[in-house]
Parts: sequence; C-alpha cells; structure tokens
Amino acid sequence: MLTQLLGTGLPIIQAPMAGVQDATLAAAVCNAGGLGSLPCAMLSPEDLQREIARLKGLTDRPFNLNFFCHTPVDPTAQQLAQWKITLMDYFRELGVEPPESHPGPAREPFGEETLAIVESVNPAVVSFHFGLPGPDWVERIKSRGSRILSTATTVEEAVWLADNGADAIIAQGLEAGGHRGSFLSEDMNAQSGTLSLLPQVCEKVSVPVIAAGGIAGPQGVAAAIALGAAGVQVGTAFLLCPEALTSPLHRAALSRTGAGQTALTNVFTGRPARSIVNRLVREIGPMARAVPPFPAAAALVSALRRAAEPAGNPDFTPLWCGQNASGCSDISAVEILRRLAEGLPAGC
Repeated sequence: MLTQLLGTGLPIIQAPMAGVQDATLAAAVCNAGGLGSLPCAMLSPEDLQREIARLKGLTDRPFNLNFFCHTPVDPTAQQLAQWKITLMDYFRELGVEPPESHPGPAREPFGEETLAIVESVNPAVVSFHFGLPGPDWVERIKSRGSRILSTATTVEEAVWLADNGADAIIAQGLEAGGHRGSFLSEDMNAQSGTLSLLPQVCEKVSVPVIAAGGIAGPQGVAAAIALGAAGVQVGTAFLLCPEALTSPLHRAALSRTGAGQTALTNVFTGRPARSIVNRLVREIGPMARAVPPFPAAAALVSALRRAAEPAGNPDFTPLWCGQNASGCSDISAVEILRRLAEGLPAGC
C-alpha cells in the first residue's frame, strides 16, 4: 500500500507548487493525514534549511521535499537578445527598462549542496521533476531511508524511472497545472491525459503509481483508484486555501470562469507548463519560438510582472492552474483533503 511506503494515513499527496506555497500548506496536509510537499527548486540553500526547520516545527508527520533535475543550458547571446526584442513593446508600454544584465537561474537543479541538506534531514520522501539525479545520489538518498518519487508524462518515462531507482511514479496527465515533468522527449504529442496514461503505466511498472492531473474531488480520486492508481497527487484544488501563498491576482483569476481556459505554454520559463491564459500567453504563445531555454526565459518576464502587478495587472503573471479548477475553494487544506478522501475505497 502507498500509505505504508510513504508513512501517511491517506494515499493523497499535495503537489509541490513553487511560488504559491511554503511550509504552512505542506504541514497542514501532513497533519491531516496526507503527504505535504515542500517545493525546493527556487530556494537557496539557506532558505531551504530555514523552510525545512519551519516545516519540522509545524508537523511531526512524514513530508516530501521536491527538487528539479533539469540539466541547465546556458542561453546564447542571440537567444537572449531575441527574447528581449519579443518582449520590448511590453516594457515600453509599462514605462520600464529591461534588465541590463541577465540574472542567474531562478530554478536550480538538485546538486551536492542540496543533497547534503537532504542527508542531514532524512525526509520520509524526496521527489523529483524532470527525471532523477545520478545513480550514486539516488543510492545515497535511499540508503538513509528516504523514499524517492518522480514524475512521468509517458509510459517510456515511467519505465525509465522504475529502472533507475524510483520507489513510486507520479503519472502526470496533460490536465495537470504547472510544469510538465517530461525529460526523455519534448514532443508534447507523445503525452496524454491522466485516465489514458495511468492504466498504461500501471501495466508496465511494478512500483506504485500515483495519478496526477485533473483530480479535483472525490469522483476523480475514485476514478484514478479504479484504473489502478495506488494514490493521487493534487495541486490546483489547494490554490485557494488560506494556507497557500497564492497572490490576490492569481486567486482572482482562479475564482473567475476564465480559470477554465488554460494552455500549455513556455512563455514564462522556457518549458511547457499549464497556466490560465492571460495576455502574454495569448499574444506571444502559447508556445513561443523565440523563448530561450529553461529557466532563462523567466528573468525578463519576471521584470514585466514586477512592473505590472502593483497596478493589479495580471498580464505577465504565471497563473498556474490545471484543467479542472472545480475543486478550488476558499476553505482549509484540511477540508480539501477530507473531501478528496471521500473518493477512497474502504481500507485504502
């Protein structure tokens, strides 16, 4: 059973959501019997240690630390110049100048320093997006008792993860909000929805499979379990919880009927991620050819965002959201988890 593997009361994982949550949401889910997740890819080592300490002070239950495993690609001067040209009209409109220098990446891959922090903490679960770290690091993490999860967007990725040390696999359907976890191929046509992907993955791997994407309530949980999932991972449903850090602009977008219009877009970071469609996505995306490699695209867009948001303008804000926002409610994370758990069969 997944609960035995994770050490939780419920086979429900709160998806790690960088930028819209911290330890508060993760701890609330942990204390209610699920697996709370802390997104770590955008935290410096010092901030990561501080946030882990906060999390451990808020819960004594098992929790998940989530990291990115992308291979950084330095953008060329031509790519950066082209991206600046693409966005220049927006800078002029807002009356601000684009940054003169290109700042470092806002999303760091898992490395030696973060591995040392993980080893000092020994979390119950460590999860990864965009593959897995090298086999030596996987072994070091597992040798200290932590379980490893990672995201697959295709059957081929799921088999690769199972063969390379994942203790359970998160089958991420196209409906999911935020970044796609793909790492073997960038071909979006090879990816499918959760209810199509899930049974295919379950058939090909022997480790537990966790369904992610489009699950917003008990009916979605029940459907995933019926198709072979050992548990579910849910993100979008938690975005309006008081424990989340979701900004007022993002909350307003989620509360409007427009939350139903989402798209996979690379305009915010350089990798496909599902967001509510706003002006930037509509006018230069969803998939822009001029975008530099992940995560270099984020620097200039973040500058636009900082200029626009104080005036209540969400045109340049990544409004992460899955295709099914029906479970989003301004209620506690505990209540959201209780609702989701109603879809679990007895004894699950």
